Amino acid sequence: MPKAKSTLPIALDILVEAGDWPSRPRLKKIAEKVVTAANVALQLDLAGGAELSLAFTDDAHIRLLNRKFRKKDKPTNVLSFPGAPLKNGRMGPILGDVVLAEETVSREAAAGGLTLEAHLAHLILHGFLHILGYDHEDDGEAKLMEGLETAILGGLGIADPYSRQR
Repeated sequence: MPKAKSTLPIALDILVEAGDWPSRPRLKKIAEKVVTAANVALQLDLAGGAELSLAFTDDAHIRLLNRKFRKKDKPTNVLSFPGAPLKNGRMGPILGDVVLAEETVSREAAAGGLTLEAHLAHLILHGFLHILGYDHEDDGEAKLMEGLETAILGGLGIADPYSRQR
């Protein structure tokens, strides 16, 4: 029986720039699963031809981006760069870029006793939610964003990523 085509209305552009990541097809499969779940849960109103870029890189490159755009001279796990603003109440077509750092992501997964794929799914979702305008600068925003992450990941069979932190 042939596999059903993805109904994801968002084209994913996957770039593996640096780092020891899973294969590009595996990364795309993880990202499609996460972004599809977020799209369904949030009922996004997207412009035709919506596109999200995911760049998989290393600590050295993300450190440069973090220093340039956030004035923080250290690597981080994920950065998000929103694209085009709303047009006629719709998002896109260029949603933005999510950039992930392999060493930090791998280190965090190991320290948390998580599989790399589960942690990666969480961080792709986290970055995508930032693209969509969600943030965690104050307690109310954090509670909303963490609740969305927990619910969407739970629907994918991934445990609450914040349960260890509470």
